[in-house]
Amino acid sequence: MGKDSKSKDSGSKGKGKQAAGGSEDGASKGKGKAGKGDGLGTCTYVKARHILCEKQSKINEAYKILQEGWLNNGDKVPPAEFAKVAAAYSECPSGKKGGDLGWFPRGKMAGPFQEVAFNTPVGATSAPFKSTHGYHFILSEGRKN
Repeated sequence: MGKDSKSKDSGSKGKGKQAAGGSEDGASKGKGKAGKGDGLGTCTYVKARHILCEKQSKINEAYKILQEGWLNNGDKVPPAEFAKVAAAYSECPSGKKGGDLGWFPRGKMAGPFQEVAFNTPVGATSAPFKSTHGYHFILSEGRKN
């Protein structure tokens, strides 16, 4: 679990394949789009929702709901629907607020969470990934400088 603090990309501008989710344990595939002139990873603040589960099986169960309802069809997950899944599955206190983390600056979140949050396109849902706190996935709702 100590890998988070030794991430190769920490302190970078969010470029590279690992920035989209890392390769902590193979739980995430990453998007591989960061650093190609799309502005991802260059903002100062991100607005996001997330779901946190201690067990990988539980995060996969929650993610499957979103896959079957929207992601497999190429659709974006509506924030209200993400919030329902967060309320039912998330083990983070933010789950009671639909997983809403509000706006947060670069440097506030640690390791892979920050990497994924700052490199997931607005409106997109990340693949599940691992951090020192457990397993997550993120819905990006906004970015600003």
